[in-house]
Amino acid sequence: QVQLVESGGGLVQAGGSLRLSCAASGRTFSGYAMGWFRQAPGKEREFVAAISWTGGRIYYADSVKGRFTISRDNAKNTVSLQMNSLKPEDTAVYYCAAGSGYGSSSSYDYWGQGTQVTVSS
Repeated sequence: QVQLVESGGGLVQAGGSLRLSCAASGRTFSGYAMGWFRQAPGKEREFVAAISWTGGRIYYADSVKGRFTISRDNAKNTVSLQMNSLKPEDTAVYYCAAGSGYGSSSSYDYWGQGTQVTVSS
């Protein structure tokens, strides 16, 4: 079992930045791809970004490409999401996940509880 805890969410004005972090504990972090997903009110959960275990493969949703950066530190069992140039449409609960895939939520076995990101216009 892997426990994931997100932090770093909050309220920010449009154009601002936030950095989300996800700390993993429990079963070894080793080998898992890590992803970030988000869910806005009344919408389905959507893929944001993912990174392979080695960091050699990184994927982004088109809506965040060029603005968000995913990274991981395997020594510290953490994964981060740097979010720049935030837009009101980025407002959502952001979830960290660990699994074997990348873009599909069904590929992830473990999920955090989520952290709220609110971008005001």
